[in-house]
Amino acid sequence: MSLSPLAVVREPLSVEALMGAIEADARTRAEGCGAVAAFVGVVRATHRERQVRYLEYEAFEPLVLNAFARIQAEIGRDWPGATVGIHHRVGRLEVGEASVVIVVATAHRAEAFEACRYAIERVKQIAPVWKHEFFVGGDAWIEGAIADPDDEQARHEARSRACA
Repeated sequence: MSLSPLAVVREPLSVEALMGAIEADARTRAEGCGAVAAFVGVVRATHRERQVRYLEYEAFEPLVLNAFARIQAEIGRDWPGATVGIHHRVGRLEVGEASVVIVVATAHRAEAFEACRYAIERVKQIAPVWKHEFFVGGDAWIEGAIADPDDEQARHEARSRACA
């Protein structure tokens, strides 16, 4: 796979590029690729009844990549044969721009949906990415990852939400 499956980037995200790389890689594994599910997180125009002007994301890349690798490994244990890609953007993002792209390829569709949902739940729980929101009339830091990556209860909660 020429495109890194796990990345923190400053340039705009491409769901198509990550999807193509993950799907191509999945074709060579286990049962192959019968399903690809993607999640794209986009900057909203409003948050907590405030009009958002733009966001700035910050991250310490080595720690974020460690968290992404952990999520990838967890998915590999719970959904054997799954292929996972997670890209998160940092820097200034305007309303409507993608902040995170997750792509999961599996042999079957139910697994792809579950694993993709699990990935975003875990990103929100454990990836050290901080969001600074600029809205009409002010700005605020939005609390980021708060769970201990080793907290099995948090992992169980993410799995329950993914498989509901």
